[in-house]
Parts: sequence; C-alpha cells; structure tokens
Amino acid sequence: MRRLLPALTGAALFAATGLAALATPNVASAADCTPAQVVANGGFESGGSPWTAPSGAITADSGQSAHSGSSYAWLDGYGSSRTDTLAQSVTLPAGCGTATLGFWLHVDTAETTGGTAYDKLSVKLGSTTLATYSNLDARAGYVHKSVDVSAFAGQTVTLAFTGVEDASLQTSFVLDDVTLDVSGGTTTPPADPTRTPVAPAYTVDLTSDASGGSWTGHESVTFSNASPTALNEVYLRLWDNAHGSCPSTPITVTNVTGGTPSPLTVDCTALRITLPAPLAQGQSGTVGFDLAITVPSGADRFGHDGAYNFLGNALPVLAVRDAAGWHLDPYTNNGESFYSVISDFTVTLDHPTGLLVPATGTSVDTPGTAGRTVTKATASKVRDFAWGAGPFTKISGTSAAGVKVNVYSVAGISAADAKSMLTTATTAVDSHAQRFGAYPYGELDAVIDNNFWFGGMEYPGFVLDLVSTTALTHEIGHQWWYGIVGDDEYTDPWLDESFTDYATDLALGKTGNGCWSSVSWASSAERISNSMAYWDANSSRYSTVVYGYGKCALHELRRTIGDTAMTTLLRNYAQAHWYGVSTTAEFKAAAQAATTVDLTSFWSQHRL
Repeated sequence: MRRLLPALTGAALFAATGLAALATPNVASAADCTPAQVVANGGFESGGSPWTAPSGAITADSGQSAHSGSSYAWLDGYGSSRTDTLAQSVTLPAGCGTATLGFWLHVDTAETTGGTAYDKLSVKLGSTTLATYSNLDARAGYVHKSVDVSAFAGQTVTLAFTGVEDASLQTSFVLDDVTLDVSGGTTTPPADPTRTPVAPAYTVDLTSDASGGSWTGHESVTFSNASPTALNEVYLRLWDNAHGSCPSTPITVTNVTGGTPSPLTVDCTALRITLPAPLAQGQSGTVGFDLAITVPSGADRFGHDGAYNFLGNALPVLAVRDAAGWHLDPYTNNGESFYSVISDFTVTLDHPTGLLVPATGTSVDTPGTAGRTVTKATASKVRDFAWGAGPFTKISGTSAAGVKVNVYSVAGISAADAKSMLTTATTAVDSHAQRFGAYPYGELDAVIDNNFWFGGMEYPGFVLDLVSTTALTHEIGHQWWYGIVGDDEYTDPWLDESFTDYATDLALGKTGNGCWSSVSWASSAERISNSMAYWDANSSRYSTVVYGYGKCALHELRRTIGDTAMTTLLRNYAQAHWYGVSTTAEFKAAAQAATTVDLTSFWSQHRL
C-alpha cells in the first residue's frame, strides 16, 4: 500500500496471521515421522516449566479465565508501557512433513478505537514472525488460532509470544492450550530455485448483486510446473480474507475440483490444494472452485465507500514456490505481501447496467439480461486482477504515445480535478515508458476517491488514488516496478517502492539533491532492504526509510555512476527483467556491471 502522504505514515496495522517464507530444510522419509505434540505444558497446568515468562504471567488468577483447566498465560494488561514474552524451545522432527501451531487466544482491551492497533501481540518461531494480533482483535471469549509451520521441519527453534503495551489503556493477551502437532511424511520438495507454478491462466465468471458489493460465480486456473522438482500441491492466496475475522471471511471458496483442499491457514488467506498426482516438469494442471466475494465497508483497496466498491486482491491467485519454499507470508496492511508470476486473466463480470466497472485489462461491454450489462475484461501478462463497481463518473483520453486512459471518479470529485488527474495520468504513463520501456497493456484505469486512507494503490492497468499529481504519478510508476518488473513485495518492498518513488521524482523533474543528507537511522537493524516483517514491527519508519531513504539512495547511485550510466542501467535492467522477477542481489550485480566504480562501500553506507 502506497503511503505517500506524511499524515498516513504509521497508520494502523491490520492484525494478520501467517507463515513467513523460509529456506526449506532437508527432510527425511515418511517412515521417519512419529506423530507428536512437541509443546510441553501447553495448558500451563504444570506450573511455569519449561516456559520462560514474567513473574505471575502463568497464573490461575480470577481476573481472566482459562480456556480449559484452571491455568493460563496472561501477557500485559497493565495500562502502561510494558513488554511481556512467553517462550519455550521446541524441536520439530525432520521426517514430519506436516506441522501446525495451534493456540487459544482471548484479547481483552480498554482501548476504544476501532482502527488503531496500540497494543500488539507477536507470535514468532525462531526469528520469523508468524502472526500479529492487537487490541483490534478483542473478543468476548477465546478464539482458536492455527498456523501451518511445516517449513520448520527438522529445526529446533524458540516459540515466543510477545505482548507490547503502550502507555495507557490496558490490553490483555490471554493464551491457553498451546499445541504444535507434527505428523505425516514430508511432501515439501528440496530447495529448488525455479519459480513455479508458471503460466497461470485464470478464467473467472462472476455475477454481482444490485450494489456491486457481492459477487458469486466460478474461477479456474490452469498452470504448469516449471521446476525439475515434482509439484504435489498448489496454494491459493485468498488475500482479502485478512479483512475479515477468520473463519468468518469475505472470500469463500467451495466445491474445489482438480485437487483436494485442506483447511485454510495463515489467517484464512492460504488454501493448500493437494493435486491428484504430482506434476513433473512441463506438466500442467487445472484447479477450479466456486467463489463468493462480499466487499466490506470502508474506502480501502478492498472495501466500499458508500455506493462505490473497490475489489483489489479479491480473486484468489496462486502462491509461488522457489528456493525458499512456498511463499505463504502474512497479509500486511502497512504495505504489500503480494508475490506472483506473470499470468493471463479472462474475467466476465455480470452487473447492473447502472454500475460502471473499471478493471484490469481491456474491457468490452455487452447487454445482459434485463437491466444488466456483461463486462468482459481480458488481461495478458499481468500479475493480478482488480476491479471496481459503482456509479462512477468517467472521462477518457489518450496519451501522446497512444495509451488509452480512463479516469473514474466518485461523487464529490469535481470535473476540474478529474480532468487534472486525466492530464497527470496521460503525462505520467508516457514519461515512465520513455525511461523504462513502452507500456504494454494499451489501457489504464484510474479510480479517484479522496476518502482513500492509504493514499493510493496499484494493480496492473488499474490504480486507486486521491486527487494528487505526485501520488498518481507514483501509482502509474508501479506499472513498471512491481507490474512489469516483478518482485517479492513482502521480502523486498524497496524493489518496487523505492524504485517507483525514484521514477516519480524523475517524471516530475525532481533531482533529489541533498535528500540523503537528512538520513538518520533509528537502529543498527534498520535497512532500506528490510522485509515487511521488519516494517510491520516498525511501522512508523516504513514510509521514511523505504520511500524516502530508498529513492534518495537511488539518486545517490545516479550521482555516483553518472546520469547516463544510471539511465542506461535502469532501462536495461527493466528490459532484462520484463515480465520477470527482480531481486536485490540481481540489481546490485547489474549496477556494479554498469560502472567501473567499486560499489561495495556504497551498498554498506546506504544499507542495501
């Protein structure tokens, strides 16, 4: 999510559960696995051992109640600045391919806000944050949480629950019946750097209700295995389920064909589907399912602002497996978690004629049944698909290079502001194309609503934005840096955000002179190239470092290697990674190859 305005920096972090990507350990055969529950004293009935915890945290105090038995763990709840950690070391047998962390959580708070996470509980296995909860997750009773931690097979790591409370208004994080069940022979492949599955082709047919806020229908995806390692399973990411309360979710998948689904994990955003037979390299498979989408209230990338619906990340998409294993990172509301390969989408949207439906790709409208229109959107070589639905006001234009641009405005956006945004969009799309390569999608839709709390958000050929020249130029820059040149947005957010903010400066004629001189690091651990796991834990610094310091580092790189070399570097790098995936190591290698200057100290100084 694009935090372009200082007032938005450090906005509330949506509590989300999930498994972070790890290198896949060596694993043994199925015969080596003895099913077990490896957490000791998970019900806290045997005193404190082997847990380490603050004095009094493991208790039978009547101030809270146990989920079962008489004892439980009570973290925080003091109404003052405090950090409590509950931890124990656990060993996951190497031969067990399935591992699930489960626990019962009750959140009790005196905070009155409905939108700000003041007090937070993080759940970690080793150095990886699996889940984050906050005062926003307060409920009357216990809620069971479950996380797939199969990627930790063969490791001895510390399981830790850490509650951090701010200076006022208590939040209690109450835990009971913690389990970590291991079983089954492994189906996790050995480490393989090949990204797979590839060439996904999505076919979607959905019908909306009268408001455009509820959609039902069917989705299928055909894909191939590019890896020499067999593909036994795929994962669908139901990203927008992070906007609900698992298991009550806004995205519902039923009647799966082409494989056997498992229970949802990662806060109901990951659906594992075991294939009927392993796919060898070059073989293809198809998975289909019925799909229901309910858009929640709120001017969000997935939400509705009155009559206007925004459906970003609403379609389930395939997760990626690479050298780090399956990427099943948690959803973040502070930025993006999204990582996908280039795909094709054919999406048919049946809706009331009174609603306009801007969407990724090129759209064609045909009459449907009485009072309805069928919008068919076709998008080739994109990473995702998004759309909107509402009584928008639409104006259109064409850039000098021939790109069709549509601006869709909600009520309250003046005609003059809409026209200004159309001018900005046509100028920006050509400016970025001149630097990095021609815009390949023909059409671009910009949906404008000044109620967007996040500033702006990009999808292929489709952006959400405020009335802001800088913000819209930035979002359109993302058509190249994330859209065409992809990256793992959870692991390497700087590769799209810093690059896009740098491109925005260039498009607006800003040189970035002196911007690096204002850099001040918050800690030795702070780096431009940190992952979203770090930025979610340090959300107030995300915009400053990734956007501000990141683009300034690129300006400094330009001054170090020269304007001509930098221009050539970025264009050639974009062309070399066109429809591919960029990594930090690849960019650093390309930059070094573009100059005779030794950049070793540059990367160290700029914390990249």
